[in-house]
Amino acid sequence: MTYIIRQLKHALRMPSLAGCALLCLHACSTHPVAQNELPAIEILQQETLMFGQPRFIAYPRPDHFSICYGNTCAAVAQLSLQAAQWSRISELFSADQNSEQEQQAIRTAVARLERFSGELTGTDQDRGRNLPGWGLSGQMDCIDESTNTTVYLSMLQSQGLLRWHSLDSRVSRGISAWQPPHFTAVIRHTGTQKKYAVDSWFLDNGQPPFVIPLKDWMNGWEPDA
Repeated sequence: MTYIIRQLKHALRMPSLAGCALLCLHACSTHPVAQNELPAIEILQQETLMFGQPRFIAYPRPDHFSICYGNTCAAVAQLSLQAAQWSRISELFSADQNSEQEQQAIRTAVARLERFSGELTGTDQDRGRNLPGWGLSGQMDCIDESTNTTVYLSMLQSQGLLRWHSLDSRVSRGISAWQPPHFTAVIRHTGTQKKYAVDSWFLDNGQPPFVIPLKDWMNGWEPDA
């Protein structure tokens, strides 16, 4: 009898197949992920992506950087911005901004960089989440989105535009925490050390990403929650 009770308790703790299927439908990637942290520029520092060529640029700068798309970085493009385009990014930042204003500047900068990159690669048609743009050319999942946002944040940092924040480790939340798998880029406040998710996956191309305390994001935050 004790054995039967123990087995029933174990079964109740196990997620159902239907529950797993529901989570997968809401996942931002078909690539299996676990709830763990990844090095901040783990993709940027690799000479190539496992998915193929062209080479992914290890140390991005405005006139020489890469983005990926096509779901789970199936395609890679090497890009270069014009000086006037980067000027529209740098003009968003100033020495007299406070940390909240810098966060808003980061949101606008990422949105503009998405639009610039989208015009060059065809990812300007990307739709928020996965299902609305399923099968469309240039559609991106959260692996693509978090990688590209990390590239953009890396450029902002390397060009000396960030005073209150620094690039931190990309983070994922996953089925191990009974949540749909999802990745995000992350920044850290240089004073308080508080981390924030910079999540662009929920929105169409060129929309300012959400900047949310990472603790809330890890607990399953969504924009309509």
